Amino acid sequence: MTDLTELTAVQLLDGYREGRFSPVDATRAALERAERIQPEVNAFVRLTADEALARAAESAERWRRGEPAGLLDGVPVTVKDILLMRGGPTLKGSKTISETLSEKGRWDEDAPSVARLRAHGAVFLGKTTTPEFGWKGVTDSPLSGVTRNPYDPTRTAGGSSGGAAAAVALGAGPLALGTDGGGSVRIPAAFCGIFALKPTYGRVPLYPASAFGTLAHVGPMTRDAADAALLLDVIGTPDSRDWSALPPAPGSFVAGLTGGVHGLRVAYSPSLGGQVAVRPAVAAAVRRAVERLAGLGAYVEETDPDFTDPVDAFHTLWFTGAARVTQHLGPHQRELLDPGLREICGVGARLTALDYLAAVDVRMELGRRMGRFHDTYDLLVTPTLPITAFEAGTEVPKGSGHRRWTGWTPFTYPFNLTQQPAATVPVGRDGDGLPIGLQLVAARHRDDLVLRAAHALYEAGIAGLRPSGT
Repeated sequence: MTDLTELTAVQLLDGYREGRFSPVDATRAALERAERIQPEVNAFVRLTADEALARAAESAERWRRGEPAGLLDGVPVTVKDILLMRGGPTLKGSKTISETLSEKGRWDEDAPSVARLRAHGAVFLGKTTTPEFGWKGVTDSPLSGVTRNPYDPTRTAGGSSGGAAAAVALGAGPLALGTDGGGSVRIPAAFCGIFALKPTYGRVPLYPASAFGTLAHVGPMTRDAADAALLLDVIGTPDSRDWSALPPAPGSFVAGLTGGVHGLRVAYSPSLGGQVAVRPAVAAAVRRAVERLAGLGAYVEETDPDFTDPVDAFHTLWFTGAARVTQHLGPHQRELLDPGLREICGVGARLTALDYLAAVDVRMELGRRMGRFHDTYDLLVTPTLPITAFEAGTEVPKGSGHRRWTGWTPFTYPFNLTQQPAATVPVGRDGDGLPIGLQLVAARHRDDLVLRAAHALYEAGIAGLRPSGT
């Protein structure tokens, strides 16, 4: 009998259409998997089983009549607990938020991406874990504890969308919504062996607006690029609550998957010009995948984008955003914060408007340089991360010498500064069996190229991992 938790969203929809199984079957299987994995990996803040089964039953009836409600009718999804989902609280990993009252006095509003999923008939399994206010690249919080890696529970799942990544990797729903302000869908996806896309800024509307400003993106986290394209077709439409949202894409992302990589100009930067020390196993796996891209007809050149590490500018923008998030808290509430978050909030509160504008200048220059770079190259390929998953419950690997999570994520946050689409694709494992990710980056508004190249890697059998025992 088919294990429904092993199927992608595309495969589930095919099964519904052909009557081989129903949304109720798929939802029950996903909920059972979620309940089974929760004690070990801690991926969920809250499961909404009763609501999920009710929505699945409604979907099953629509499929029986041959009248599905939308592109994802009956597909189980999860939502990171940064995004509003009506009917329950959004606590953002923080003990400073009341479960009973939202800012408006009630929890009755969906974020734009959640609203689009609801309109297309998706089945919500529950909310997934996040570090407090999504502030760091691993997932642990004072509210919900440590989220662990599906391949080795002693290791981190990454963050800040760690619960979403672990849930998808382990079969607790094929689709997840995450957020990414400095790598937060790509980092955990790389550590957990799944696909994730940070779309061009504004492609997926965001409301309420993030205190981290235009660094913050909403993105799909999925089993493969085809599912991500389908999910982006649903959530990538404007919402009047987000004044910075882009107009609709000129065509379907699903329809654009099949072009392959033949003739694409690909720049391969293994270490950003020697700025990043990459572990040998990671470097070797990424290089093999790049060689396969060349074998599929891409013109590959080993070269580097023309920029130095913009971490200081990123920290200025990130730390001031964190200070803004917590500005309203009194002394007692501040004591409830993650100590690392409390520390960066203090730094951010001491920065000036001139410091902020100087960081914006760095950001604008970086964007100019990457724009010129993509006049020559369609895609930039790098490792997603220079390392694989390290011990759970710590912000940085022990003995690394890094002070903050940005020390081990130098490939991800630059492309939040530039607002470019960037995806991670699983392309192998290291000697400990831990996943390795390859990052694909394109010019702003060319999400289609990122998805197309990723899909080509999946079709060629390079990409795609599953943890054992799921």
